Amino acid sequence: MKVDPSIIVYPGNPSPEIKRYSSIPTNVTNETRIIIGSHTGTHVDAGLHVLENGYTSDEIPLESLYGPCRVIDVTDCGDSIDRDDLVKFHIKPGEIIILKTENSRNTYAQFRKEFAHISRSGAEYLVERKVRTVGIDYLSVKKFNEDNEVHILLISNMTVFEGLYLVDVLPGKYTFAGLPIKVSLDGAPARAILIQGAELQQ
Repeated sequence: MKVDPSIIVYPGNPSPEIKRYSSIPTNVTNETRIIIGSHTGTHVDAGLHVLENGYTSDEIPLESLYGPCRVIDVTDCGDSIDRDDLVKFHIKPGEIIILKTENSRNTYAQFRKEFAHISRSGAEYLVERKVRTVGIDYLSVKKFNEDNEVHILLISNMTVFEGLYLVDVLPGKYTFAGLPIKVSLDGAPARAILIQGAELQQ
């Protein structure tokens, strides 16, 4: 997601502030101050997000941020991605799984409370399958205003990417690279890309 002051944010999260503090020709360089929440736009969650003493974003292993992945199409599964929706994809331990949901039909024009999310049973299945990393095309993996039960993903040391932009992405195999800013926080903004035709071997 492109980060600018108009980007949608999860209710309660701060909108980005972007201000030029040095400008040419008055100054010799252009420089800008950015104030941004750790869960703004495309970002990664760390264990500290839901655990008092959880691991921080700079402690996420690199193999969880880069590697072969599958984008799976669950756009017709409604607003709750359940175990039964995922079982048919025969997910293997250690995979990076990117979920393209009905959210990609609605994009990020405005915040929607009824966004597609992972249900408790879906989260439990991903944990059982020992998925390395999961990503979704909205600002949260859990249902709006529900408790944090789906964050068993983080408690199980799974890496979670939220706010992915998958509108033009077809299901299939890719190489995933999601590199967050290296800061010691509960999460961090990231630049996430999918590379076609360059699938790494497991």
